Amino acid sequence: MFGKKANVVTASKPQSQIDSLIGADTIIDGDMHFSGGMRIDGRVNGNINGAVDKQSTLVLSEQGQVNGEIKVSHLVVNGTVNGTVTATEYLELQSQARVSGDVHYKAMEMQLGAIVEGRMIHTAPDAAEPAKPTTEAAPNSQK
Repeated sequence: MFGKKANVVTASKPQSQIDSLIGADTIIDGDMHFSGGMRIDGRVNGNINGAVDKQSTLVLSEQGQVNGEIKVSHLVVNGTVNGTVTATEYLELQSQARVSGDVHYKAMEMQLGAIVEGRMIHTAPDAAEPAKPTTEAAPNSQK
């Protein structure tokens, strides 16, 4: 009754503490690296990477925009992303989210109205690589 459930994907929710804020009138040109929590209300033209050995939470507000790749452990999107998104733990796509690019996720919540123009690729819970879809070739009955 209180045992572990098999095949259940568990991912921690994003942390609520924001350590850094990029304001609405701010434009950053270049790649960014961070750990902890970051909120973007402005625009970033470059890749955003969370620290590999620490938890990283990125919150992209409704007016926020990222033109580049995002790779973090926790990601909440309510703005626009033009590039590949990788959330190694948890991804939340809120109602105003617009993603043009592939989305790699372990656990995801997607609200009504969110748009993804790209592939949605589930990452296996205990693997660093995305799960590979299995496709079998149809047997050739005519020879």
